[in-house]
Formats: sequence, C-alpha cells, structure tokens
Amino acid sequence: MRIATTIFLTDETITPVRLARELEQRGFAGLYLPEHTHIPVSRDTPYPAGGELPPEYGRTLDPFVALGQASAVTERLALGTGITLVAQHDPVDLAKQAATLDHLSGGRFTLGVGFGWNVEEAADHGVHWPTRRALVRDRMALMRALWADGPTAYEGEFGSVRASHAYPKPVREPRGPVIGPRTLIGGAAGPKLFAQIAETADGWLPIGGRGLTESVPALRAAWDKAGRDPEHLQVVPYAVIPSPGKLAHYAELGIGEVVLQLPPAGEAEVLRALDAYAAYL
Repeated sequence: MRIATTIFLTDETITPVRLARELEQRGFAGLYLPEHTHIPVSRDTPYPAGGELPPEYGRTLDPFVALGQASAVTERLALGTGITLVAQHDPVDLAKQAATLDHLSGGRFTLGVGFGWNVEEAADHGVHWPTRRALVRDRMALMRALWADGPTAYEGEFGSVRASHAYPKPVREPRGPVIGPRTLIGGAAGPKLFAQIAETADGWLPIGGRGLTESVPALRAAWDKAGRDPEHLQVVPYAVIPSPGKLAHYAELGIGEVVLQLPPAGEAEVLRALDAYAAYL
C-alpha cells in the first residue's frame, strides 16, 4: 500500500520544499494539499467536523504554487490537491495550471476535485450554492476539452471555450472517458457521486475512510455499469489517522493508497509525525 500525506501548509508551518524533500527521502508516496482562498469572518456555515473552525483554514498556501515548489525539489514524490475547489476557479486558467504542474512534474500530479462546504467563501467567487455541483461538472468538461489532443470546442450550461491551441497537455493518456491528469473526486458516498466518478474520474477520495465496507462495493457497481475497467478504479482514503488495523482493513478492500493527515505545525512537530508514520511504510 502506498502511504501518502496531507497537511494544511500555511505561512506558519514547515515549508513545502523542506517537507517534500523529507517525504521523498523517507519513502512516502505523495503529498496532497487542500485549498481555501479565504475564510470570511462573517461565517454562518458550520464547520463540518463540528466546533470552531481551526485557524489554519484561513492561512493555507495556494496549493498549485506550493506543489510547484515541491515538484522542483523531488523526482518521485506524487503531488496532488485534496481538494481543488473547482467551482471557485476560472476553468480555462485552472486547466492551464493543472496541465503545467503535471507537465513539469513528469506526470506526478493528481487533481482532487471537490464541491466545497463553505457557502460564504464560494459566494465571494460568484458561486450560486444550489448549482455548485452542476457547475463543477460543467467546468471539468470544459477543462477536458482544453486537455484533448486536438483543438476541441465546448459549449456548456455555465461556460464555453472555442476550439483552441492549449499546451502543455497533461502527461497521462486518456482513460476511457477521462482526459487529463489523474483525477479523484471527493464527497460523501451516494449514487449521484458514484455515477459522476464512474463517468468522469479515475476514482474516489473519501475523507476519513469511514464506511468503506459498504461504499466500495456500491462504487464498484456504478463503475461496472459505466463500462469501466474494474482494475482501473482507485479509492484513496484521505486525511486518515492511521492504525495497523485500519490499514489492514483498507488492504482487504483492495485499496492501494492511503493519505495520512499531518499536523499543521512547524518543522520539528511535522518531522516527529513522519517518524511515527514511518512504521506504516
């Protein structure tokens, strides 16, 4: 099982360069970074985990800039977003950012796609909350048009792009309906999400990894219904606090990668966490 990590990198934590070098030297498989552009102070949306929103949410580094630094000082470390708030991006710009990072890293980039939870943050980006899932689907389709081998136009409900020259291209070859970098979609288990994963992605990025005994077979059924190769489905539990029993259970479910949560802390504390997680490598 590949053991990757995630962390809220901020202006107060270990740096992307230092962390990436340590992860690669120690044999960890990857680094995934979350995204929040800002956290409005006048916030009505409750924190999904309950209680007060941790301060690191309002201090996160831009994941594409930070992952670009990580890419430049590593050769094997996989790099991903966990997740990109696609509804809050211009899709033409985002397609360029993702393709550039994938190109410069030699195909090491994973685009984690999410729908968001903070209504106020999304509203400042002009997102109408009830339509955000449809908006994400539309923007991902537009991005795939820009990633296609030849100039491809796209006309959608929320946006369009002319047939265009758009380089660099992502490194990976198309996988069935999927064009672009490795793409994982986050979100709560359910038939609508699983149908979207089967139609447009390489797999699922479930936060915490709970309930997978029931959820993974349901996702595999949706995947099979869509005519996708069962060997290609990827389920990557995300932001996991590990234990030997938990990782053994994931292995029994056929899961080949797990993303462990690191503390949003300075260098000394993060390195101590890596020392502890080394037992799972």
